Amino acid sequence: MKLAGTGMLASAITPVFGADGEQDKRTKARTKEKSPDSFGIGIAGYTFFQLPLEKAIEIMIKVGVTNLSLKDNYLPMNSNQEKITSVMEAFKVARINVYTLGVIYMKSEQAVDQAFEYARMAGVKMIVGAPDYNLIPLVEKKVKEYDMKIAIHNHGPDNPLFPNATDIWNNIKDMDPRMGICLDIGHTTRDGQDPCIDAERYAKRIFDIHIKDVTLATKDGKTIEMGRGIINIPEFVSSLRKIKYAGMCSLEYEKDMKDPALLQAGIAESIGYFKGVMAF
Repeated sequence: MKLAGTGMLASAITPVFGADGEQDKRTKARTKEKSPDSFGIGIAGYTFFQLPLEKAIEIMIKVGVTNLSLKDNYLPMNSNQEKITSVMEAFKVARINVYTLGVIYMKSEQAVDQAFEYARMAGVKMIVGAPDYNLIPLVEKKVKEYDMKIAIHNHGPDNPLFPNATDIWNNIKDMDPRMGICLDIGHTTRDGQDPCIDAERYAKRIFDIHIKDVTLATKDGKTIEMGRGIINIPEFVSSLRKIKYAGMCSLEYEKDMKDPALLQAGIAESIGYFKGVMAF
């Protein structure tokens, strides 16, 4: 009876292992067949606004992200070429690609001139910016002069300047095609808009994306680890694939910004979640 019982147990277990094996094969086959996404992962520099440069680099290395949208806390707008070269070299040594600068606010003609010259000295070909409405024609002129893109950033219900992608689009749709949008999906959601709809509607002018998750679809919504909030990240990734988006998705993590350990943990969880979504 003991032997019979053992045999019955074995026969019961075998199909389970077999099923797991088949499932594993199907998962591997699906992963193998999946084409790599055309968009990359980065970090938006405001994430590190409260930390020294060395700590920001350390965290990026630890979480395995090598693309950065550089904020001016590490590279002041009035920096000379020597200062700019020094800071850019620090990231280069760490094998971090500074692919754009921003968000850069432009509230005067002088600020517009300064922003484009600043980007030229840094050697980037795109600015993430927020120019005042009356300065948009001058920005377009500079875009043509410097052969440089600008991705105008939406700021949600907190700021009357470009609260959403539709507002940006309405101001640039008839302008040079290098005038585009940096779609912040957190602010978009907090403004009551759908980031999936905006990504698909304005696809040809989406040059950069700030990814995050938020707690509420209202002004009171706060940043939270990706996957724990209300934004449907898998659906958003599907939208990016649908429009064949080929830019960066940079995490802007606005929680625990003064605590390096908690900040790193939140970034790691968020990036891990986003990579997990991209794997399917």
